[in-house]
Amino acid sequence: MRVCFRSSIQPALIEEYRRRHAAVWPKMLHALQEAGWHNYSLFLGADGLLVGYVECDDFDAVRARMALTDVNSRWQAEMATLFEDSGQAPDEGFQVLEEVFNLDSQLAAGTQ
Repeated sequence: MRVCFRSSIQPALIEEYRRRHAAVWPKMLHALQEAGWHNYSLFLGADGLLVGYVECDDFDAVRARMALTDVNSRWQAEMATLFEDSGQAPDEGFQVLEEVFNLDSQLAAGTQ
């Protein structure tokens, strides 16, 4: 399963967001990997638009597995103040985007 999602960082806090993601806690990295997050990337626009991409078996399942970890709770609390909607944990505010095109899928299907 490929999942793309969006969220928003407060523009005034973009550099702090970048700083924190340049050195994600090793326990958080391992927890993501163990929970089934693969090929996970975050992309950040100058206006605070945050777009994430992850490959996983089931997005709800990998999020649920992360929710069970103490390190995720601590990370979400640490990051919450940087997001536009700081009233909820950042990973609860993801807006999943619909995939409307995938090159490999269409090539495999023989679409012309």
